[in-house]
Amino acid sequence: MAEKMTDEEWRAFVSDGTRTGKLSTVRADGSPHVAPIWFLLDGDELVFNTGKDTVKGRNLARDGRVGLCVDDDRPPFHFVVLNGRARLSEDLAEVRHWATRIAARYMGEDRAE
Repeated sequence: MAEKMTDEEWRAFVSDGTRTGKLSTVRADGSPHVAPIWFLLDGDELVFNTGKDTVKGRNLARDGRVGLCVDDDRPPFHFVVLNGRARLSEDLAEVRHWATRIAARYMGEDRAE
C-alpha cells in the first residue's frame, strides 16, 4: 500500500546514492516515452542532461510535460513519482556545470570532469 512521504522524506529518498530516474516524456503522437536518467535535486528543481536531438530532447522541446519515477529495487520496494514541466537550457556554461555535478554523483568526484 502506498504511503505519502513528507517533503523531507521524498527529497532524501531521491537524493540517496546513485538511484536512476525513469523519465517519461510525451511523443508527438501522444504516447509515452520512458528512459533512464541521472539527475540531481537543486532546490525545487530536478536537473538532468540530454541532447536536443535525442527522443527525450525532441519530446521536451515540443511538450515539456514530464513524469519521473525513482525507485528502490530492494524490499520493501519504495518509490517516488514526480510530475512537472521541463525548463530547457542551451547555455553551455550551465550545461557543463550540471553535467559535472551529476557525473560526480554517479561516477565519483575523481571522474566527474
